[in-house]
Amino acid sequence: MTTVRIPAGWPATEEQARAVQDELRERVVLDEPGPPPGSGQVTGVDVAYDDERDVVAAAAVVLDAARLDVVAEATAVGRISFPYVPGLLAFREIPTVLAALDALPCPPGLVVCDGYGLAHPRRFGLASHLGVLTGLPTIGVAKNPFTFAYDDPDAPRGSTSPLLAGTEEVGRALRTRHAVKPVFVSVGHRMSLDNACAHTLALSPAYRLPETTRRADALCRRALRDATA
Repeated sequence: MTTVRIPAGWPATEEQARAVQDELRERVVLDEPGPPPGSGQVTGVDVAYDDERDVVAAAAVVLDAARLDVVAEATAVGRISFPYVPGLLAFREIPTVLAALDALPCPPGLVVCDGYGLAHPRRFGLASHLGVLTGLPTIGVAKNPFTFAYDDPDAPRGSTSPLLAGTEEVGRALRTRHAVKPVFVSVGHRMSLDNACAHTLALSPAYRLPETTRRADALCRRALRDATA
């Protein structure tokens, strides 16, 4: 487990954080398809908090994309680096997530975030932020649609409907299990939306959430328990 300090110069106010988002958003790459689904390695990242103790734990879990077996995993624990502000959650998570990724013994490949990429009020959620900082292809797979509108996809697994900000498609509602509530997929960096949905389906053979998210969620919760015991 890696212990993380808040980086020097890290934004301390909402104004500073939004300025960073505005600067980094210009670097998001949207014209690459990304790696093919089921190939190479794919990494899930997630975080868990103990706000009373001012502790955040991050986990990165690398899976073989074809077999969905765990290849490697790493955790990092640190202080919470930013207050809770909707739309700025990446600033609470990025330092420890980066540390967990850096601690991996192998390349992460595609990174799947439990959250948003372009499906974000400022079009720069955690998946986009992480992708720009690392240069890795990233996608966001969220449990809810945040502030965006969508029609319920058809019942069969694999059905989709646009996630809309007005008339702009910022992601898709994707049915990963028959007649079960969809997940909400958006591009982070260096990935097409079609491929992001295909990856999400490939990573979700048995449950609503992708295996990357399920494994990273369990690991970061365990790391938090260990750190605060």
